[in-house]
Amino acid sequence: MRRLALFLLSICLALPVLAERKVSFGELDVHYNAFNSGFLQPDIAAAAGLTRSKTLGVLNVAVLKAGKASAANVTGTVTDLLGKARPLEFKQVTESGAIYYLAQFPFEQREVLRFKLTVQVGEGAANSLDFNQEFFPDDK
Repeated sequence: MRRLALFLLSICLALPVLAERKVSFGELDVHYNAFNSGFLQPDIAAAAGLTRSKTLGVLNVAVLKAGKASAANVTGTVTDLLGKARPLEFKQVTESGAIYYLAQFPFEQREVLRFKLTVQVGEGAANSLDFNQEFFPDDK
């Protein structure tokens, strides 16, 4: 599990270099990224309970409240360009003080997917965010 935490942390830290994927709602920061599950090493995927596939993606969400990892209720959908929406089923991964929410989703070909997420911490207000991202089946 330590390798899983290091991997997920490295993803969260590496992606902001390319383009920060963070939305702030007051003192609440929501970091998110999505990628092809084929990029995961087999042991990392197994430790996280994820399936590796050239046509499965992974959405990773981390919630920080006042700079500290925070448990949250994360829900959402992923929609293709034809309007077919699928609910995202998030599972919480907690390790070494870090909390992540992971969901897998299918994609069949090169396509742009739209993600709509709702994040709520405790009794606080529900916060919504949405983003689009293009995915490519892994040719390996």
